[in-house]
Formats: sequence, C-alpha cells, structure tokens
Amino acid sequence: MTDAPSTHRTRIPRDREHDYTDEMAHKRQAFVAERTGAHLEHVSTYSFDPAVLPGNVENFTGVAQVPIGLAGPLTVRGEHAQGDFFVPLATTEGTLVASYNRGMRLIGECGGVRTTVVDDHMQRAPAFILDDALQAREFGRWVDEHLDGIRTAAESTTRSGKLTYIGQHQIGPLRYLRVNYTTGDAAGQNMTGKATLAACEWIRENHPDHPRYVLSGAIDTDKKHSQINMLMTRGKRVVAEVTIPNEVLKRVTGVDTRQLFEYRQIGMAGAFMSGAAYNGAHAANGLTAMFIATGQDVANVAESHSGVTYAQLLENGDYYWSTTLTSLIVATYGGGTGLATQRECLEILGCYGAGKVNKFAEVCAGVVLAGDISLTSAILAGDWVTSHDALGRNR
Repeated sequence: MTDAPSTHRTRIPRDREHDYTDEMAHKRQAFVAERTGAHLEHVSTYSFDPAVLPGNVENFTGVAQVPIGLAGPLTVRGEHAQGDFFVPLATTEGTLVASYNRGMRLIGECGGVRTTVVDDHMQRAPAFILDDALQAREFGRWVDEHLDGIRTAAESTTRSGKLTYIGQHQIGPLRYLRVNYTTGDAAGQNMTGKATLAACEWIRENHPDHPRYVLSGAIDTDKKHSQINMLMTRGKRVVAEVTIPNEVLKRVTGVDTRQLFEYRQIGMAGAFMSGAAYNGAHAANGLTAMFIATGQDVANVAESHSGVTYAQLLENGDYYWSTTLTSLIVATYGGGTGLATQRECLEILGCYGAGKVNKFAEVCAGVVLAGDISLTSAILAGDWVTSHDALGRNR
C-alpha cells in the first residue's frame, strides 16, 4: 500500500500589491536557493527597476544575460531603411556574428541591399458554428454584407488597429473568418484578439441565428508555421534583394556565381523534398539573434523565419539574389521593445518607437540575406566546418 499523493503545493513567493520590486525578486532568489540549492549570483544581477516589468513577465526573479555581438555596417537602400546599420545580435553560437558580418561586407561592396515591404496583415481567425453547410455558406454572405458594422465594432477597441478585410473558409457547418488588420508599430496579436472578440460579439448579436463561435479556429496559426501564412502574409511581407558581381563574390568568399547557381538548384530540390518552411540557408539564426536583442516575442520566429529564396544567374555572370520573408512579425513599440537593454538595441538601429516598424522589418530582411550569402558561400568554399572549429567551440 502506498501513501496518497500530497495535495500540498509549494507556492513561489508573490505579493499581490508589490510584486515588481527588488525585495520580491530577492525573496524568489532565496526561495530558489532553498528549494534547489542553486545560487543565482548572475541571474540576480540586473540594472533596471523591476517596476517597469508589469505586462512583460510574472514572478520576476532575475535576468538571462545573452552576449550581444555587433555586425555591420549593413548598407540598406530601402523605402524605409536607408543608410548604414550596425546590427546587435544576441547569441551564444560562435561564428554567427562573424558570418553575418562577412555577408554585410559583401553586400556593401555590391552597393547595398534593396528592401521593400510589400504587404502587412495580422490576423485573428474565429470559427462560427452553424447547423449545416448551407446555413454556414449564407452566414458568410451575411458577413460580407455587414462588413462596415463589423469593422466599426472591431476598431472601437484600438487606436492603431485597422480591419482591412475578412477572408473566409468553410468546412462542413463551420465558417472560419480570417480577420485581417494593420497594427501600426505593434506586432498586434493581442490587439487583434481584443478587436476580433468585439467583432464576433457584434456578429452574434446582430445575425438572426445568433451563432456560436470560438475566438480562434486555429487558421491564424499563431506562433506556428503554416502554408496559409506564406501565401496570404502574416505580419510583414518583406523582400531583400541584391545583385552580386562575380568579381566581388570571388574576392570576398572564394566562390563564383556559377557555383552559387548550381548549388541553388541542389538546395531548392532538397528544401522541396524535405518540406522546409524556408528554402534559403538559415533565416532563423539572424532573426532569433535580432529578436532577443531588440525585445521581440522570440516565439514568433516560428512564423517569421519562413520564406522563399529566388535567384538568377544573369547573362553577364552577375548573380541576382532575393529573400522574401512572408510572415515577419516585429514591433518597434510595445511588448518588450521598451525594456532597458532592448530599447538600447533598437536605438542602435534607429528603430525604436512610433513610425519605425517598416524600417526595422527592412533591416531584418537585409540581415537574413547577408547571413544566407555568407553561409552558402562557406559551404561551397569548404569553410563551414573549419570556421566553426576555429570560432564556434567554447573550450
């Protein structure tokens, strides 16, 4: 016979009224030491007032210090980002900053990377539950006819969110509404959730059948990669492109443009065969490092790293290379962007605050392209393993 499991739960120290203080952080650090034996000498060292943290973290205990390396300059010739940018990359992967730095050097010698934000949508996707397929189809028509009322209800909850259109998809008696917004300088997931809740309540009150709904029918694919996002855009759809003279590529990387183009065919086939979300070299590396440094929601890398590389070997031997990020979710205002070190990193880029999100998106795309150029060239030149062996092993 065994003893019944204990129903007592050890609670982490918390103060409902004054939880975001040094005193409460110290109590939780002592709690960790008592319960686990781990002494948080470095976790407990931080330079900001915990009072700034409500809305960003609960049970604040300390900080994770991630090394930041600086790469650049990255020369950008975009609609919103123009000039030379020094890019903070927060990472623990050796060779990453050096590799991106080399790609940025090559781009600079080619005159810079051209960048364009071509689309912008953030979604919440409720599902309405009708009695049968015919009723669900007619419900969809009703939604189209009452878009103005739905828009008014949604936009009443936000200063910066604007409902742009509602996409519709049907399975059996279920009608999925993919409600699309622009969200200003915020990433916008919470904003669109609140706005869509108001819209759904308006629909339920005003539609003659008063249909049931769930706020997310999962085709918004929040923090998950999906093909619908690659086709329809989630966040920013941004393109970075550069034309690389053969002479510059050979001098900087030791490979030529014909080798690049041959490898592109191999890489495209491999990406297709594996079902990869990105057919370039490694978008997630640069984006994750930038996201950590600048206070983005790092889980959004799951969506943001997806994209498509398109390249051409030109008749004169130069190489056109573009990267299209189809669902880049970034912010320059709100969330974690205003915290102490994160704000400083955005300020390095001149991208903190209102009116800067498209500029930041263009820099992100340029960084991805620089990293892809460098890593691909390293694979072809035989430098990939040796560079990691020299710079990437923490002995």
